Amino acid sequence: MTESPDDRPALQDELGDLLFQVVYHARMAEEEGAFSFADVAETIHRKMVSRHPHVFGDATARSAEQQTSAWEAQKAQERAARAETGTLAGLPAGLPALTRAAKLTRRAARVGFDWPDAAAVLDKLEEEAAELRAELPGADPARLKDEVGDLFFVLANLARKLDLDPEDCLRGANAKFERRFNAVEQRLARQGLSPADAGLEAMEAEWQAVKATERGAA
Repeated sequence: MTESPDDRPALQDELGDLLFQVVYHARMAEEEGAFSFADVAETIHRKMVSRHPHVFGDATARSAEQQTSAWEAQKAQERAARAETGTLAGLPAGLPALTRAAKLTRRAARVGFDWPDAAAVLDKLEEEAAELRAELPGADPARLKDEVGDLFFVLANLARKLDLDPEDCLRGANAKFERRFNAVEQRLARQGLSPADAGLEAMEAEWQAVKATERGAA
């Protein structure tokens, strides 16, 4: 994710949280006699060297396409060494769900299991939305969960087909909603109203006004 200069303090804070988790779990593993922080560093060192021989070894420079192909071949060898079989093997279960969905479909696409283009994914999205709508009258939580999950999965596919990171897309949408809702609250406050006092119709009118202001400034 690209950070703007204004995001640097937040990035520093998040990196600190991440480093704490690495040190914390490595320390617990060391106390159990499993591995140490130094072992973690050595493991990533070996991985980077083996996966980038054109940088750290004697291999000749590669084009982006050749590098991607070599990278995938190397990872396939690593999975085979761990006795992991199958196209989807080896994807960490702990990845963010949208990221993992995109990675699962990227793996499947490499063996030809993919939609031809983004328009076809949009058609699938409409199909899944219709299936969810059909489940609304019954309101079975299990069925609704399944159908909403299908929608998220197709959206992750759509982002992949458009060369977008689905997590980054959602982060952007979250930030946009937060910015606009804060602006709505501020506009209402100038009228002496809280959101609860204003009601949905007034909030929607202010929301549209905020959107129009942003578009006019763009």
